[in-house]
Amino acid sequence: MNTQSTPNAPQPKGLDNIKRLPILISMIIGAFFTILNETLLNVAFPQLSIELNVEPSTLQWLSTGYMLVVAVLIPASALLVQWFTTRQVFIGAMMIFTFGTIVSALAPGFSVLLVGRLLQAAGTGLMMPVLMNTILFLYPPEKRGAAMGSIGLVMMFAPAIGPTLSGIILDSLSWRWLFYIVIPFAIFSIIFAFIFLKNVSEPTKPKVDVLSIILSTIGFGGIVYGFSSSGKGWDSFQVYGIIIIGLIALFFFVLRQLKLKEPLLDLSPFKFPLFTLTTILLIIMMMTMFSTMTLLPFLFQGALGLTVYATGLIMLPGSLLNGVLSPVSGKLFDKFGPRALIIPGTIILATVMWFFTQVSTDTSKTTFILLHVSMMIAISLIMMPAQTNGLNQLPRSLYPHGTAILNTLSQVAGAIGVAFFISIMTSGQKEYLAQSSNPTDPTQLTEAMVSGVHNAFIVGFGFALLAVVVAFFVKRAQTPEN
Repeated sequence: MNTQSTPNAPQPKGLDNIKRLPILISMIIGAFFTILNETLLNVAFPQLSIELNVEPSTLQWLSTGYMLVVAVLIPASALLVQWFTTRQVFIGAMMIFTFGTIVSALAPGFSVLLVGRLLQAAGTGLMMPVLMNTILFLYPPEKRGAAMGSIGLVMMFAPAIGPTLSGIILDSLSWRWLFYIVIPFAIFSIIFAFIFLKNVSEPTKPKVDVLSIILSTIGFGGIVYGFSSSGKGWDSFQVYGIIIIGLIALFFFVLRQLKLKEPLLDLSPFKFPLFTLTTILLIIMMMTMFSTMTLLPFLFQGALGLTVYATGLIMLPGSLLNGVLSPVSGKLFDKFGPRALIIPGTIILATVMWFFTQVSTDTSKTTFILLHVSMMIAISLIMMPAQTNGLNQLPRSLYPHGTAILNTLSQVAGAIGVAFFISIMTSGQKEYLAQSSNPTDPTQLTEAMVSGVHNAFIVGFGFALLAVVVAFFVKRAQTPEN
């Protein structure tokens, strides 16, 4: 792999005198509402299924399609941020997202709603890499922790608060309001960016390799789609066949990137050990966060009989605290370094996952709130400090590729994590009921749900222990001069 394969992106003159805060605010406003939409609509699926007269398996495309488009676009973002200016990519992404939101809000039926969601996803897929890349150019290494902590507010708080917010809205309003409330904020973000957003890097316009784009689309798209479709059963060709096709395409994509002088996605960041450790931690964190966000509603509504609204309220304190602590953990990272945060964070996470393996129908709501709060604290101590530290080790020429790699793997890990843990839960349920003398008894069904969730959290506990081991190898990155 050639570390110098991507030329250094020249920075605009006078970058040191640019007012950083307005740029950061304008990008965070837009990114928050684009990422929020990843989980905002899921709670409305039962209502949408009835109102639009669509089967749940078809309706799931509103979520699967969203993740698919995001996963496909992010790898190409490394190319886009080198072909266009910061303003062009950000404002363009927000315009696409806003148009998609308006289409979704006014959709007369499922087909138009799906088109709107895919347009939203296109904007989202371009947003996070641009935001992270801008921070790396705009802030020196010793100040990046606090700035990246603000990104943590978007990456973790937005998807975490989505189900809670949608539960509150749907309690008194129709599903269309999930889009109506986003439109004014999206428009405000565009106007704010027109006024305050400055370019922090100049386009270098590297060569476009069409075959790499095709292989990337089939590879990442196939893997995300295959795992997202696992509800059909792992013996379905639509699941294992497409995953295999995706893996084969991804294999040839990697081979091609290693041979090209100007790759679509330079894999040289993996030559830096702290970046590689960051990647492992990120995969574990995203699988843990997204799978837990999926498993807990199943447990609360399926076993404990709670409403969607009550489920949202239980998960609200942890989501809010996570958003508050992300910028704080960034500042602590600047002062104390990564080990002081990541090691305690992984230990807390492993402890919480073990306690989740012990919950039952008799577990109090207060206990669930405390466990969820503790888990979100642990994630805030790990996620952005680890990412900042890993990216700090990269030379400037690899910033677009490092951020694209991390954001791509975030989406893939989230999709795989949800499918993987849901399949473990489902298998546990079936195994429990197969041994039951009366599998149709409501009490037995409840216990089967708890048993399935236990099995999933046991595997999650194993992943958390792996994160603890990885954390002890993390050290503060030495930032290259270039």
